[in-house]
Amino acid sequence: MSLWLCLRFDQLPLQCQIRNEQRPIAVLERQRAVRVNDCALGLGLRTGMATATLRALAAPQPLQLLERDRQAEQRCLKQLCCWAYGFTPTLYPWREDCLILEIGGSLALFRGLEALLDRIHNDLNWRGYQVRTGLAATPSAAWLLSFIEEADPAMTEQGLRQVLAPLPLALLLDDFPRQVTALRRAGLKTLGAVLNLPETALGRRCGPDFVLFLRRVLGREADLQAAFRPPPTFFDQYWFGYEVKTNAELLPAVQQLLQALCRFLRHTQLQTGEIEWQLVGVDRQLQCLRVRSSTSHSDWLNWYQLSQLQFERVQLSGSVEGLQLECPRLNPGHSTAIDLFSPQNQREPLEALVDRLRGRLGLQAIARVSCRDEHLPELALQVSNDHPGAAPADNRSSRDRHRPFWLMPQPQPLPGGDGQLHWNGPLQLTAGPERIEDNWWQIPVSRDYYIARAPAGQCYWVFRDRLGQRWYIHGLFA
Repeated sequence: MSLWLCLRFDQLPLQCQIRNEQRPIAVLERQRAVRVNDCALGLGLRTGMATATLRALAAPQPLQLLERDRQAEQRCLKQLCCWAYGFTPTLYPWREDCLILEIGGSLALFRGLEALLDRIHNDLNWRGYQVRTGLAATPSAAWLLSFIEEADPAMTEQGLRQVLAPLPLALLLDDFPRQVTALRRAGLKTLGAVLNLPETALGRRCGPDFVLFLRRVLGREADLQAAFRPPPTFFDQYWFGYEVKTNAELLPAVQQLLQALCRFLRHTQLQTGEIEWQLVGVDRQLQCLRVRSSTSHSDWLNWYQLSQLQFERVQLSGSVEGLQLECPRLNPGHSTAIDLFSPQNQREPLEALVDRLRGRLGLQAIARVSCRDEHLPELALQVSNDHPGAAPADNRSSRDRHRPFWLMPQPQPLPGGDGQLHWNGPLQLTAGPERIEDNWWQIPVSRDYYIARAPAGQCYWVFRDRLGQRWYIHGLFA
């Protein structure tokens, strides 16, 4: 059985611009108030009032007036869709202030309806949103039930009719202005009065679209909508509601935003190797902070440690009232093999150590030693400051396993007498030769390399210069 949840953000025009504010605020559209906050309500301000009336009622207290920003409302709905994608893959935004979620298939995952609703309300409270909810077997009915305090989602059609009956017909005015106006002139002011009319007569008076909507509310017709598709980027934000002046105060919000990011990445099977923090000042100026990782992943704890190192080094340019997290580039996810029976004994990956050192010392402080495709050993090693996320340039073949990784800056001549090589004692050749010939077009090189062992057990890499008839030591093994 399908179960639809409607999340109606009736204060979205206000909350998309400012949240947790303890002063009177009104959002205007065409010089009329469309939303006012609780402080303004306490002063007698109401929606629909003109600007002059609002100022007069709020005096002598200062009143903040904001112009409605519909683009900001849509951005908030998109962010909420990304958040809600963690509860169900079947959802879509509806009207200008609602999200519709099919949660019937998610009840077992979240261990029941009550636990799921608690999780949703806790997340929205943390984000600073006020929400009205409605549960029903159809999306349209769920939206209508969001205007009622409590309703049983498993009610029959007759029970649904009784619950919806007191709702004013004016709720449908935005979608069906002509039909609602005609019905109200005829003395029909509630949904119950309209639902009791015969469908044939109602269709002749109001048209088939109006009848189709009512049939969808009652579950007689399928209500199919295009499902939300996650975007290829991520953006989320948190507003403190007070002025933050120290770096330590940012860390709880950093943790919450990173957990939201990594949940989104896991649900969409994506990963990222770079995130960007934006500190929003009280003057709306942005202070950006970029955090990089050597590998793409979706581990929030790793990102938190790297971000914490960056925040310890940054100097706040002023008081901060908001924190934004953005990931402009997301990559397809890849799985990492771990020990099934003892994951707690896993050693820290090398990439994680490199990332923390770069976060502490700077990007250019850490260099990578790698191999490149060259015949001469002294040219085969390179030291570079790779950009985090770049793959190591390691082209070592199977024969390179018999060579030491660390070489001397220059080959050193080996003393020898009576046919015996010496380096911290007499040397015994144990493996070889491996002939290397190269650079014939400039200065010819021809060498025979051997592995030599000292009496103490240390192994060295030595070679005989076939052209100069001398022995040299070039490297040592661990």
